[in-house]
Amino acid sequence: MRLLRSTDLALRVLMRLAVAVDATPTTRQVAADMDVPYTHAAKVVAELQHLGLVDARRGRGGGLALTERGRTASVGAVVRTFEGEGDVVECEGATPCPLNSGCRLRGALRRAQEAFFATLDPVTVCDIVTDPTGPLLLGITRGPAGDGCPPGRNRPAV
Repeated sequence: MRLLRSTDLALRVLMRLAVAVDATPTTRQVAADMDVPYTHAAKVVAELQHLGLVDARRGRGGGLALTERGRTASVGAVVRTFEGEGDVVECEGATPCPLNSGCRLRGALRRAQEAFFATLDPVTVCDIVTDPTGPLLLGITRGPAGDGCPPGRNRPAV
C-alpha cells in the first residue's frame, strides 16, 4: 500500500508543527522546510485546519500552530481521512473485473487495509516526534522551535 502525497504531507506538517512550540511558521515556511510546492502544502493545511488539528492565522503575527487535538490525534485517523474509504484495488471501475462476483481477493485486501489502519490507530502525532525524530525535525526548521509534545501527554483522545 502506498500513501497519497497529500497524506504523507499532512503527517509531515503535523510532525513539523509538533516541534514548533515557540514559533508559528507560515504555510510557505513549512512548504520550504518540507521541500514541497506551496500550493500543495496550502491545500493540506486547509484540510488540517478544517479537521481542527491545526490553527492557521493570517497576517502579521500569524502562522500555523498545532492544536491540542492535533497533538493527540491518532495517526490512523489522519491517514484514514486523507486516504478516504476506497478499496486498495478498483474492482468496479470503467472496466469492472470479471472475477468481481466470486473474488476472495477483494475481502482479503480490505482486511489487510484495515489491519494497516488499526496498527496506526494507537499512535499519536506526539508519539511520532519523540527521539530521534524530534531533533531531526528541529534540524530542518528555519525558526525557533521547542518540544511541543511533552512526555505523558501523548495518548490519543479518541
